[in-house]
Amino acid sequence: MIDQITIGRIQDSAQITEVVSDFVTLRRRGVNFVGLCPFHDDRTPSFYVSPSKNICKCFACGEGGSPIHFVMKHEQLSYYEALKYLARKYNIEVIEKEFTDEEKQAQSDRESMFILNEYARDYFMKILHTHPEGKAVGLSYFRERGFRDDIVHKFQLGYNLEQRDAFSVEAQKAGYRRDFLLKTGLSAGGEQNQPLVDRFRGRVLFPVHTLSGKVVAFGGRILKKVENVGKYVNSPESEIYSKSNELYGIYFAKSAIVKQDKCYLVEGYTDVISMHQAGIENVVASSGTALTHGQIRMIHRFTENITVLYDGDQAGIKAALRGIDLLLEDGMNVKVVLLPEGEDPDSFAKKQNAENFYRYISDNEVDFIRFKTQLLLAEVGDDPIKRAGLISNVVESIALIPNAITRSVYIQDCSQLLKIQERVLIAEINKISRRNYDKKVEQKEKETASSKRQEAISETKKEPGRKFSQKNHFDKYELEILRYVVRYSNTPIYQKFEKQKRKEGKKVIEEDVLVEVGPAVTEFVRYDLERDNITFSNDLYRQIFEEAVAHVEDPGFDSGRFFLSHPDAEISNLASELMSDRYQLSKIHSKILGEEVGDKGSRLLEQNLLSSYVPRATTELKNFYVLQKIEELKKEMKSGNKDDYVTLITELKRLQEIKKVLSKELGERIVLKY
Repeated sequence: MIDQITIGRIQDSAQITEVVSDFVTLRRRGVNFVGLCPFHDDRTPSFYVSPSKNICKCFACGEGGSPIHFVMKHEQLSYYEALKYLARKYNIEVIEKEFTDEEKQAQSDRESMFILNEYARDYFMKILHTHPEGKAVGLSYFRERGFRDDIVHKFQLGYNLEQRDAFSVEAQKAGYRRDFLLKTGLSAGGEQNQPLVDRFRGRVLFPVHTLSGKVVAFGGRILKKVENVGKYVNSPESEIYSKSNELYGIYFAKSAIVKQDKCYLVEGYTDVISMHQAGIENVVASSGTALTHGQIRMIHRFTENITVLYDGDQAGIKAALRGIDLLLEDGMNVKVVLLPEGEDPDSFAKKQNAENFYRYISDNEVDFIRFKTQLLLAEVGDDPIKRAGLISNVVESIALIPNAITRSVYIQDCSQLLKIQERVLIAEINKISRRNYDKKVEQKEKETASSKRQEAISETKKEPGRKFSQKNHFDKYELEILRYVVRYSNTPIYQKFEKQKRKEGKKVIEEDVLVEVGPAVTEFVRYDLERDNITFSNDLYRQIFEEAVAHVEDPGFDSGRFFLSHPDAEISNLASELMSDRYQLSKIHSKILGEEVGDKGSRLLEQNLLSSYVPRATTELKNFYVLQKIEELKKEMKSGNKDDYVTLITELKRLQEIKKVLSKELGERIVLKY
């Protein structure tokens, strides 16, 4: 485990802008930064980064938090793994004790699988460079492909022996469990306690990295011709690997993509490696799979400009067409380059240096509309039926473009190329757009219905005592109070100063002297609610409040920092929401804040008005609490026993008197006695 002093150093060093910038292209907007959210399908920037608060927040999907929790969510790491990631980034030494067997067992499956993959990567690299078979077969293959040794090391390429179980045996000797070897797909078999066998035996290995450089999967190429055996074998889908959300080479390309504001998209591992060797680093591969929205969104975080490079044969052309529509739908600026006949990015890059390669791209890349139109025109000839089909095909693609201005430009180009009136194209595009919209609505309704069914099933399976933050009628009032607790926990709700004079030599100096201090926010809230037997109804809110109460005697307690860096992601996410200036206050609090501190909503000015805000927030909760009690009594009177009617009437009158006082004097100290 990591000691608290080291955790504090990591928290102090980790700057949210620097951390997020490793994964998202940020642009300054006022005092903050904004970019495309990495946690959902974001086409317009909704992900805000606040350097002053050291937090990030997406105001579309709600994800965000401190640097630690951003890394946890983005890289799917545990709290302590995220701390170690940031410690490496900021060169902070982390000294940990050796884990016992029990502590190893306690690590999550995801962490264990990442650790195993890193072990496998190192094992395969060692075999490639030191084992006689690795050097004779694997290393020779890479050198025959023209890869320099520095490139082989950079991409962490490796080799696995032809022996059936060489890796599986070594991994188990090193203490790695059979179930993780099977989950990662590094091993197969093992039914009925039979020995495991290596999935990648006799293959050269291409590790697949996440954005942060963690090994998430492997691709293996066999070097001998074996009947009924595929040339390439990839890691199966797992808890840590989804091929539709990973791009080969993105870890090595992200900086170059941002620098050049362009990404080259190719098909295979060797295409990426050869282009890097030629000096072209802003390149990624879909690893031979059909392009997906998840992969496109990953590129979109760094640039809107993408050039698709494919082989000059018919298969390459068809592949280019299949991926274009998805790129357009995600709002990318798409260009296509078909390489000379008989060339692929791997072979072509080997014959070029970076300057010549970029020149060829510049001279030959075309926008998708010209590429697709010219390609299909050559196929249809003079056949009017096929020509009509071509027009529909091109229009289908244009209709996917989300930006209206870009769409209009392409309509004009299409009109000229196909010699057809713009109004005809616009009418057809509008029809297609309506159809696509209806399909999306229908799909969303299906997904919503399915989600509700799953929630209902999950509700029946909840473990007793487990925490679930279900919202209720009290939610907005409890959140209002919690906002002040998280922001100002140990801040006095008021401080009284008096002007006092003192002599300093012959001079008389007048200064403000603190003569009275009110209770801290958390202390006040606890006292004010406890005396009326009111507690937070939401389990998550109650936990946060109880943890704040536990620190009321700690003068150095920084509540914002504490909750933003909380190991519980649910708590840190809510803290991020409450710390944000864009948190939605209730109408009354927003009105007061607007009247008293202006549009700036300054935290400093708000802090000076805590003596008004905090009592009002607790009183509003009391008021609503009384209203709920009155409603319950009325329902009970309608259906209850007549013998209890007098008692109920008495209680109702008492509550109505309290309600009258609260309504009239909301904001004053009102004590409810039950």
